[in-house]
Amino acid sequence: MTTARIATPRGPARAELHCAPEGRAALLLGHGAGGGIGAPDLVAATRGATAAGVHVALVEQPYRVAGRRAPAPAGQLDEAWLAVADDLSERWFADLPLVFGGRSSGARVACRTATEGEAVAVLCLAFPLHPPGKPEKTRLPELSGVDVPVLVVQGEKDTFGRPEPAHHREVVLLAGDHSLKADAKGISQTVQDWLSRVLRPLD
Repeated sequence: MTTARIATPRGPARAELHCAPEGRAALLLGHGAGGGIGAPDLVAATRGATAAGVHVALVEQPYRVAGRRAPAPAGQLDEAWLAVADDLSERWFADLPLVFGGRSSGARVACRTATEGEAVAVLCLAFPLHPPGKPEKTRLPELSGVDVPVLVVQGEKDTFGRPEPAHHREVVLLAGDHSLKADAKGISQTVQDWLSRVLRPLD
C-alpha cells in the first residue's frame, strides 16, 4: 500500500493505493459525506477489485484531509475528484482504463464526473437515491446521466432508497442498511464479478 498526497484546486487530497499484481484497470473510490476511506464497504470493494486484477485508489477529499467533517459543496467535490483522477492517471495508472466509484456521497461524485473524467464504468455503493423519508427529493438524474456501465450495490433496508435497474445499470441488493457492513464477502464477490465482466471487452 502506498499513500500519495495530491494537489487540487480545493486543497490537498490524499489517495491510498492498493495495487493488483498485474493491473488491467484502475478503480478510484470516494468516501461518504461524513465518513472516511476505511468504511467497511470500501474495504470490501477494494478486496474484490484487486482480486479482479484492478488497482484501487481510495480517495480522501480535501475537506477530510483538512480535518473537517462537513462536506464541501458538490461542485468543489467534483473539481477536486477530477484533479485527483488526472494526477493518478498520469502518475500511477498511465494508459489504464479508469473506473470511478464510491459510497453514498462519493457515488454521487463518481456519477456526476464520469463523462468528463472519461470513466469506462461506475461503481456505486449505497447510492443515496433520496434523503430518508423524502422520496420526492430524488437524485436519480445523477445515476441516469451516466452512459457507461453502472453497478449499484444497495442494502435491502437502506432508508436512502433503492434505485431500479435500467439500461447500463445493474442493481444488486445485499443484506443490511445504508452502512453496507453486513455482508462484506457479498460486496467483494459482486465487485470482483462485475469488474471482470465489464472490463473483458477492454482487455
